[in-house]
Amino acid sequence: MTGPGVWWSLARPHRWLSSSWPWRSSAYLLGGMLLNIAALPGLLFGLLLGVATAPLGLGLVILTCVALVGVPAASLERRRLRLMTAEAVPSPHARPPAPGLRPWLHTRLREAATWRELGHVVLGAIPFLLIDLLVVGNLLSAVIVLLLAPLLTRDDGRLPFFDVTLSGTTQAWLAFAAGVGLTVVTAYLLTFYAAARAALSRLLLAPRPRETTEAMARLIGSRARLAHAFDAERRRIERDLHDGAQQQLAGLASTIGLARLQASAIPGAEALTERLDNAADQITDTLGALRETVRGIHPRLLTDRGLPAAVRAVADRSRLPVTVDADLPGRLDPAVEAAAYFAVCELLGNATEHAGATRASVRIGFDGERLVAVVHDDGRGGAEVGEPGPDAERGTGLIGITDRLAVHDGTLTVSSPIGGPTDITLEIPCRPTSR
Repeated sequence: MTGPGVWWSLARPHRWLSSSWPWRSSAYLLGGMLLNIAALPGLLFGLLLGVATAPLGLGLVILTCVALVGVPAASLERRRLRLMTAEAVPSPHARPPAPGLRPWLHTRLREAATWRELGHVVLGAIPFLLIDLLVVGNLLSAVIVLLLAPLLTRDDGRLPFFDVTLSGTTQAWLAFAAGVGLTVVTAYLLTFYAAARAALSRLLLAPRPRETTEAMARLIGSRARLAHAFDAERRRIERDLHDGAQQQLAGLASTIGLARLQASAIPGAEALTERLDNAADQITDTLGALRETVRGIHPRLLTDRGLPAAVRAVADRSRLPVTVDADLPGRLDPAVEAAAYFAVCELLGNATEHAGATRASVRIGFDGERLVAVVHDDGRGGAEVGEPGPDAERGTGLIGITDRLAVHDGTLTVSSPIGGPTDITLEIPCRPTSR
């Protein structure tokens, strides 16, 4: 739902009268009344049956089901709130740690949100249902009687209405006119009542700030665990390639070298010697490409000597003149070092391939409890955080670096006016380790 909210419309009755809020409010209240009528006997029956069967051991199961009845009821209510609120109400529940009924029950019964949802069901089934039946019911009954007064007084000419008896055509049509006015007033009051009910439901069913913070912490922790698992798998692949394929290719190169020496001693074997030379050259090229791939997966220098040494090695291999100024108080978390290293590598690659730069620089330091790295180039500028597009000058793909840093709650700041220069700053919260 878009447009002005219900409270905004209630503050402007002339706007409210021509809006859809009276119909939305009526539908919201009518649906809630029907649900509460169905919930009241179910709650009472479940509670009495649970207490009665408690000595048999079955009562605990029944009472647990009664305690959890608010979970599906609240889920339905959050959907119904779309009639009265512009934004969807998120679920406050955490994901169970494992699949299955037992982890689900253990998680739900320990959450405060479950008991707030049960309180919402009890509140709707008892006090609000009484208000709906008495106050709302009487108002609607009065509106219906007044609107139908000309028809109801047609036969005997008399109509009891609370403590007043309407008689005659004149009084009947006056009652009809009063019914029209009361209809507008009742619709306004019902809209106000529905808005207040919706606000209370949202207060009870929406996540608390602490629950939102905990959910965010769980999400960040999950992303960090995924990053660590990915980094560990990358290191395993690196070891397998280094200890397996590289060693086998090196052994094959040695074997071909021995075969070439033996073939060179055979008269008339020049063609075979040439083929062995070609094979040796191909294996050498393949071994070099494989070493570059292993270096790209996770450079050994980064593992052994840390981020500054690994970045300096990248600068030495770059086609651009790159100066590196790195001063760190110690080693960092391996995942943070890897994230910063690959981010710097990609930024230097962007400066080389897309920015048309003639020189670049990298500054790495520590500011409080944050790793700060600044990559500068004198290229044409225009870099922006966005997906790569058809325009090679602007499609730098910085969104991928942003996602990589976000795993560690890091940020990326871009200063790249058209015409350059470009300064891209990445910051990652972390602390030096003792290693």
